[in-house]
Amino acid sequence: MATGKSTPGPGEGRVHWKRSAAVAVPAVIAVGALATVMAQGALAASFAVSGTSFQVSSSKLSSKGLASFVQTDRSVDGKGHPVALLGIGEATLTDICQAAEVDTPLGTVVFKLTAGGPAGEVTASSLVIDGEDLDGDATFGTAQIGRDASTLDQVDGVAGEPGKFGLQAGNIEVVGVKSHAWSATGGNFRLKGMKLDVSLDGGKCF
Repeated sequence: MATGKSTPGPGEGRVHWKRSAAVAVPAVIAVGALATVMAQGALAASFAVSGTSFQVSSSKLSSKGLASFVQTDRSVDGKGHPVALLGIGEATLTDICQAAEVDTPLGTVVFKLTAGGPAGEVTASSLVIDGEDLDGDATFGTAQIGRDASTLDQVDGVAGEPGKFGLQAGNIEVVGVKSHAWSATGGNFRLKGMKLDVSLDGGKCF
């Protein structure tokens, strides 16, 4: 989450988390969750997630910090969904797209939200994405892979359980962001040029 086919340099590479949970029964996603604020400025899925993952994409994402560890989101039916929690300190995105498929009596409806682009950049503080995969071309200023999740300190309030695998990095830039996520939250989310579309068999983000 580059144009051209340059050879990755030091600290640069592909970011790709393979899907770790099958999609369960589709349900409507909670857009209001995008503004749920947690203690210490951190954000996470403290709510029950819907029964389906959704797409999130952006042409370019940049941040002053990144922290990540594995956790489990749960839907109202009690099912667990393993995710990589990706905490991003001060996020700036050139654009953003979120899309989910929802089954209705009329057929499959695509719930799609877009923002940014010509309208200006999208920004969020303490952006947290609970994703089952992430794909893009990334550049890290610094990186610590395999750090104990409980000691992560790159993004305020984003830390996991003692003894668990974690990683963090300094300044980051990810081009061509594509992710299937179970939740996305952010403080002070500014969505310039936001558009919401609900349509039968509509186009998704990718």
